[in-house]
Amino acid sequence: MSGGPGASQGGLSSSKRLMIALASAGATLAAALIIVAIWSLWAYQGPGPAARTGEATTVILRRGSSLPEIASALRRGGVIRSSAIFMTVAQATGAARDLKAGEYRFDSRASMARILDDIRQGRVLRRMITIPEGFTSQMAADVIARTPGLQGEAPVPPEGAILPDTYQYQLGDDRAAVLKRMMDARDDVLTALWAQRQAGLPIRSPEEAVTLASIVEKETGLADERPRIAAVFVNRLRAGMRLESDPTIIYGVSGGRPLGRGIRLSELTAPTPYNTYLIDGLPPTPIANPGRAAIAAVLDPPKTNELFFVADGSGGHVFAATFEAHRKNVERWRAVERNGGAAAQLQAAKPAP
Repeated sequence: MSGGPGASQGGLSSSKRLMIALASAGATLAAALIIVAIWSLWAYQGPGPAARTGEATTVILRRGSSLPEIASALRRGGVIRSSAIFMTVAQATGAARDLKAGEYRFDSRASMARILDDIRQGRVLRRMITIPEGFTSQMAADVIARTPGLQGEAPVPPEGAILPDTYQYQLGDDRAAVLKRMMDARDDVLTALWAQRQAGLPIRSPEEAVTLASIVEKETGLADERPRIAAVFVNRLRAGMRLESDPTIIYGVSGGRPLGRGIRLSELTAPTPYNTYLIDGLPPTPIANPGRAAIAAVLDPPKTNELFFVADGSGGHVFAATFEAHRKNVERWRAVERNGGAAAQLQAAKPAP
């Protein structure tokens, strides 16, 4: 018997076949969408690509970059697999409005979720520049000039005008702006310490405090000696004695650069403005950039009666309140340092004040 109208050879009507085909296509599409969704979720939250070299990848996102530019830079840098997924998620989460330019360092296999969050939060790579305590301003200017990633030029600041420390900077920062931060930091520290200074000091201004602190800074490399050495110089200023500091001689000879040798007797007797064996009081300017601890030491020195100190041959100093005791300390130092400097010889030969 033949079927009625609309019947097919298989016994199904064309409308039923269409419904089955549509259902099958829908199921296939749904399965494909699920697969795409799973893959996208994995691509977003799962481990990202391995770094091409080393343990991390650095990517620079320029100021004014559009979302497609940022996604493309990340893709070219090898830190994400899909620009499309990155842009889709950034737009869907609202992060696209908050992405920040800068230099970023992404760990190998960092997830796209972490990368997007880093850029949204502006976790840029922080580069560091360090000015050691006791560096002259010329030496500090040389460090700034050689520091990679900075642009522009910075002048040599006045001696003692910057605060030695470690400072953060970003790729492309201006050298003059970095220098200004160093100078502002010194001003802030000096203002705070000057306001808390010990009463009755023979120091008339903040700049004089920096000058004396620079001498203290250059006299010792031991942090715990700074207050005691500061006290000696404060006591000498009160007593009207000359400071007789070797580092001031060196500054007058070389501008603070190491001599690479001992001080000559001719240099000790040369009449420079920095020769504190010959001039009364402080030299005309600082001889270096002192750190916070040295400034604090001269503005709040301990109460002592010590007026002399000399190297002990082991990196530190021995102190004395009388010239006779100091002379004995110098003799012991000579026994340890057989080739004692001319400064110590001259100092030991001076009569007691």
